[in-house]
Order: sequence, then structure tokens, then C-alpha cells
Amino acid sequence: MVEIAGLAPIRFDAVKDAFAANFAAGEELGARFTLVEAGEIVLDIWAGHADRAKTRAFDDRTLTPIFSTTKAIAALMIARLVDAGKLDYAQTVASLWPEFAQAGKAEITVEQVMSHQEGLSGFPERMEPAEWFDWDAICAKLAAMAPIWPPGSASGYHPITFGYLAGEIFRRVEGWNMGAALREELAVPFGLDIWIGLPDAEAGRVAELQRPKALPDFGHLNAATKAAFLTPWAQPGGLGADVLRRFELPSATGYATAQALARVMGALANDGWLDGEDILSPALIAEAARSRIRGPDLVLPFEMSWGAGFMRNETVHPWGPGDETFGHSGWGGSCAFADPERKLGGAYVMNKQSTDLLNDSRPRRLIEAAYASL
Repeated sequence: MVEIAGLAPIRFDAVKDAFAANFAAGEELGARFTLVEAGEIVLDIWAGHADRAKTRAFDDRTLTPIFSTTKAIAALMIARLVDAGKLDYAQTVASLWPEFAQAGKAEITVEQVMSHQEGLSGFPERMEPAEWFDWDAICAKLAAMAPIWPPGSASGYHPITFGYLAGEIFRRVEGWNMGAALREELAVPFGLDIWIGLPDAEAGRVAELQRPKALPDFGHLNAATKAAFLTPWAQPGGLGADVLRRFELPSATGYATAQALARVMGALANDGWLDGEDILSPALIAEAARSRIRGPDLVLPFEMSWGAGFMRNETVHPWGPGDETFGHSGWGGSCAFADPERKLGGAYVMNKQSTDLLNDSRPRRLIEAAYASL
């Protein structure tokens, strides 16, 4: 029987039981699940091991790679620029980044980029995986690239390129990197254990991943999916794990605890209030979460509804019953969500990865048990 630590009030016994059952079934190595209701942490549980050899406990200081769950944080950082009047979702990307107007992209808007509609899901042409680590070179390639599909006609999930697009928009507005801004504006002031790119000083806290033995089922093999996921150069590589860990990529190199993610998403579910301060106005939360496009995604094998960087719950429902719930999932199973109808935020992180692209059964069981307990 796995030993579960943390905060687990009696009303959430069913969640605790589901958490234990995930471990008993051999589906977990180490994991954590946190819920924030009306700004208060009401459940925060963890268990298991932070390494494959099972010599190091998964505890309240363990950081996990959250992969694409990082995109929820990137969406928040962009939304804060809009809230401050420094950016408009409806303005063209080329108005900030003139080079982006190449190859017929002059009219593409910020919100089209944030909702995966502009057609740059990956690079079809051969490149070296190490080239991803040259930020300026990748942004130049994206600026020069012709869209893979007509912009605005469909969404096509951007697993890696989203981070460069959103990150460069942020940098063009603010003059510095999104990861550094996250630390200074939110993480340090509010004690949030969230990072985009992790320095060496924090590396000892990172959970070791147990990767799946198979690829996810993408359902369809078109040009957009192949460029996004299925080429040898589809993701950064070739320079070692430490270089990747340190690299600030707002689509993929996030590290966090479930508690930190749940506190952020709990704020977005609670009119933007975090520890008595407003990190995003209620109007901007609604605007960032508003659906920009809904329909079959060209990359993910689902009907998707996309906000401005956020996945919306209304189609696949990975995060409870609410159609207005929004958030993001990451490769292997992590997720973070905000339910403004119930003022509930939650997050799940783990280090044993599955092949599920969005609807991982482990957090789904926990979330369903949580809603039944409310």
C-alpha cells in the first residue's frame, strides 16, 4: 500500500482512494494532485518516488517536467500583457514582429497564433534537432515559413513552435524573455514553484521520468501532424538533457509542483485573485478563455475548442463536467485547469508518463472523484 502524504480532508476520501488505486495498479511512480477552491488549498496529496530506482521519495519540494502544461502559463503571461493594454489579441503579429509578414502571413493575428490557427505546427524541411536551441534562428525560420494550411481555416496543435511564437510576441512587447518575467512578476512574489527553463541550482529537485515505450496514437497522418510530431527533428535535442532543462521554451520546458500550478489556475477560477492580489482581471480571464475556434484539430485526434492559449473543456471534457473550464495538458499526463463556475483550480503532475495525448485516465479519475466530493 502506497503511503500518501499531504492535506486530505475527509470529504475528499474518494480522491485519496482513487490516488491510491492508481499506484496499486502500477500506473504511477510518483505523483501529486492539488485542488484550490475559492482561493484556498483544500486538497494537496503526493506519494511514490522521484526516481526510477525508488531511492528518493516524491515529496512536497519535488519538481516535475510539465511539458505542454507550460502553455497554460504562457497563455497567462500573454493575457497579462493584454490586460495591461500593451497588446491586443486582435492585432497582427506583424505589427510587433515585421518579419513575420513574409509568405502571406501579414494578416495573422495574435489570437490566431495563440489558438493554433496560423499554420506553423512544425518544420517540414529537414533540420538538426540542436537548431531548436538558437532562439533567433528558429524565430527567423518561423517568420519566413509559409503556413502548412490556410490560416484561420482550422486549428492544428503546435507542440513546440507555440513557445517560440508566444515567447517572441512577449519579447517584442516587453523586451525580455517570458521565463524571466514569470519569475520576477509572479513566481517569486507569490512563492510559486514554477519555472520556464530550470537553473542548475534547482536540478536536484527534479523527478526522474519513466518514459512510455510507445508513441501516442495521433489518429491521422497529415502534413500538419508530421511536422508537429513525426519527424526526427520535431523537438529539441542533441545537446544533452541539462541544456534542454535550462532552455527557456514556453511551450515545453516548464517545471513545477502541482500546488503551484493549482494556485495559479485557482486564481484564474476566482476572478484573478491570488493571495489577495489581482493577477488578471475578470474580464481578461473570460477573454483569454473564450473559444476562438472549435472543430476537428489537424494535429490532435480530437475535436478541440481553443481559447487564447488555453484548451477549453467543452469538447473532450478531461477536467470535470464544466463547459467553461479551461487549462492545458502536457505530454505524459500532467494537467492544470480552472473552473470559474465553481471557483476551482486543480493540477496533477507525475513522473511515469503515459501515451495519452489529452485524456489521461489517472488525473481523470482524481478529478471525477473530486467533483463528486464537492
